[in-house]
Amino acid sequence: MTSDDHPKSRSARSGHGREPAPGRDRTRDQGHGRGHGHGDDHGHGRGCAIEAHELRRRYSEGFEAVRGITFTVPYGEVFALLGTNGAGKTSTVELLEGLAPADGGRVRVLGRDPHRERTAVRPRIGVMLQEGGFPSDLTVAETVRMWAGCTSGARPTGEALDMVGLGARAKVRVKQLSGGERRRLDLALALLGRPEVLFLDEPTTGLDAEGRRDTWDLVRHLRDTGTTVLLTTHYLEEAEALADQLAIMHGGRIVTSGTPAEVTASRPARIRFDLPAGVVAARLPLRLRAAQPEGRRVEIRTRDLQTDLAELLRWADEHGVRLEALDARSASLEDAFLEIARSGAATEPAGV
Repeated sequence: MTSDDHPKSRSARSGHGREPAPGRDRTRDQGHGRGHGHGDDHGHGRGCAIEAHELRRRYSEGFEAVRGITFTVPYGEVFALLGTNGAGKTSTVELLEGLAPADGGRVRVLGRDPHRERTAVRPRIGVMLQEGGFPSDLTVAETVRMWAGCTSGARPTGEALDMVGLGARAKVRVKQLSGGERRRLDLALALLGRPEVLFLDEPTTGLDAEGRRDTWDLVRHLRDTGTTVLLTTHYLEEAEALADQLAIMHGGRIVTSGTPAEVTASRPARIRFDLPAGVVAARLPLRLRAAQPEGRRVEIRTRDLQTDLAELLRWADEHGVRLEALDARSASLEDAFLEIARSGAATEPAGV
């Protein structure tokens, strides 16, 4: 597990999946994600694959890691759960995976309580943990075949390995794999049972740039064919690229949530530049004087990037001022995340 939650071991590597029920609509349904779901175990009508309402988790010594969070994940969407260290992400995901009971609130995965109805839920989910702990002397193919023996309706070994780009490494012993290749093997095992809901815990840690992009493409393919994906990641670019919806946790609560565009739109844009020697920031137009100069370097935060940038450029042109290293950009997910981390302010839980 990560170091950002209260210490507790995680006991499962992945769920044991099966084929979707015959006739299941795997196409994207406008307004309801890419699949259908009515929240019960008998098929997918309208509804959500994952539902958490006022979810709470406490540990024996009284520490409350999850403090009444509410969110939903529609069928066939990618949901990114982000958070600062100690935010409660891992504790939340363990509740969703059925590894521990909730101490308050309600959680449903595929319409079932994932802890009390674990035997019904686990065959339909896949779980990729941060660290697999494979037998080091087995080959890659032997490891997959061993796990397939515990998985109903498992994919063929070659298919699973090809999906994650390990087909050519099938005969290599696990102890000879790089860190990134072990992450790919983790993912292959999580996909063995053709899960309807896939939990990915830091799926691209240790991968090079090419491997990360390949994994992103695979996640998109899974989403587009109806799989619901919940991922945690410290790569904010990854969340921005993959997530249909996301939530950022801090102090056990959801501080902000929505689409990546909605979350970033709530933060101000930035204009940065260097003034020439002898030109002080006080000469800037009045509406731009909220700038905080550091020597010649000026940064302006604005809610109206186009208007303020146009005014800045007109002023510079009229006064013959050359703005060096000019950089204007909308807020990024990283900006939103860092603002939350710095402020340490946890607001009321937000629904997703």
